[in-house]
Amino acid sequence: MVPNMFQSILKYKKYRYLKLSLLSVLASYILYLSQGSSQPANGGTLQGYILGIFATFLVLLLASLGIRKRKYSSNLGKLQGWTSAHIYLGTSLLLIASFHAAFQVGWNIHTLAYVLLLAVIFSGFYGLYTYLHYPRVLSINNTGGTQNTWLEEMGEVDDKIKAQASSCQIEMRLFVLSALKNTILSGNFYPQLRGKDLSKIREQSNKKLIPNKNQQRIIDAIATAIPQSMNQAESGALNQLLTLFSRRQRLLKIIRRNLQVRAYLKVWLMFHIPLTVALMAALIVHILVVFIYW
Repeated sequence: MVPNMFQSILKYKKYRYLKLSLLSVLASYILYLSQGSSQPANGGTLQGYILGIFATFLVLLLASLGIRKRKYSSNLGKLQGWTSAHIYLGTSLLLIASFHAAFQVGWNIHTLAYVLLLAVIFSGFYGLYTYLHYPRVLSINNTGGTQNTWLEEMGEVDDKIKAQASSCQIEMRLFVLSALKNTILSGNFYPQLRGKDLSKIREQSNKKLIPNKNQQRIIDAIATAIPQSMNQAESGALNQLLTLFSRRQRLLKIIRRNLQVRAYLKVWLMFHIPLTVALMAALIVHILVVFIYW
């Protein structure tokens, strides 16, 4: 089920912007068909110019969503409405721009602007998918909590681990502390995107850092050490450590999954925004060339 927030965006004011976009496409299509047989349909006819002006207006309107997002006290309408318009009018622009170009392409600046427009629109489709799908994934992953909740709990678990480790032999204590110290929670953007765990642990025998993916190396070491414990206090501490690291393993999976999903939400902006800037530049050149050679 799509989250209510996004249902309300798509259904905003009883599909106001869906209706407006359909009306815009219909009017543009009629204008496109009205081009006479004496001159083939193209962007240089009167109808072509009108469609081009309308398409340019839509590009500027849609690009202004980023500005509207940062104006929390704006009187220009609700952000929810702007987002709904961005989705539906942006989709209609795919056809309106095609009518303006009369579906003609070539190796020139005009086609470059058209191709960049298509790239922006289709990257926007991916952005719509991410914002419809991944908030639900985050909700399921967090099971009622938040990222801050899990980070705070992990801090508490780490403190308990340190307290329990003090009752263990020096080799195990150092091994446990190494697991805490060398846990890599996020890393750079690429490991976040892959959800890869780069955590390590230092073996006392060779002093080298070895992988400790999902805390499994330290968990296995503690489980192996429990039957070999020398006294009841140490055995009890090791059992507590096993429980704590198992919980820590679960918390790290939740936190990393949150970071991965948020990376998915960001990655499309890494393409969508630069493509939009490139489109605006190409559009300016396209318009200047038209006026120069008109």
